[in-house]
Amino acid sequence: MSVAQLIRSSNAGWRSRLAPIAGAVVLAACTLQSSVSPSANPSSSAGATASATTQPSATAEPSPSDSGRLTLPEPSATDSSIPISYTVTVEVAAGASGRLLVVVTNLGSEVVPELVLRWPTEVRDTIFLAPFLPSQQRIQLGGDPLVQEWTKWVDGPGEHGEPAGTTSLGWGPLLVGGTLTIPIPATRVAAGPISFDLQILNGEAVLQSDGVAAWLHVDVP
Repeated sequence: MSVAQLIRSSNAGWRSRLAPIAGAVVLAACTLQSSVSPSANPSSSAGATASATTQPSATAEPSPSDSGRLTLPEPSATDSSIPISYTVTVEVAAGASGRLLVVVTNLGSEVVPELVLRWPTEVRDTIFLAPFLPSQQRIQLGGDPLVQEWTKWVDGPGEHGEPAGTTSLGWGPLLVGGTLTIPIPATRVAAGPISFDLQILNGEAVLQSDGVAAWLHVDVP
């Protein structure tokens, strides 16, 4: 609280009479300021959506952001030693099924032991994402062997640190200079659009592209 400065007078008598008044004003101001109880000062970003710089709690799970997007908790680690480039194409029409097409290239000098894609498990309430489409041929006697290129498909919490409320799809190693083209079938379960987070990781460490975490937002109409 600021106190206005008193106007000076050239008359000494006036100064002597004003001095007690000024002291009383200052004392009242100080008393008023000390009697006000402190109030909460929330951060201006309290309503902002989760981002890669947010520090997660031990029980952090995916939840809808203020914009309705399904968000992911921050990964336990970041891998900046193996840069990648990537594209994610949504090939899903409004009200229909389709697929996500993820293309990842290893730009580093080391192998990514297991490339992992992660999204909130709740996405399946609108579109069901899977590493393959089910078919009768897969279960009929004499059909194609059930051999897949993917290495894991886990709803967390998982044995290797996969967080609760997330689905993690492992796609095996990504060699130096190699490119993985990953088609993810998206089967429509409910009408309406959906927006959600997608992370690209080396195991449990999020990878980086141009120095930025490979943590993107996917919008399906």
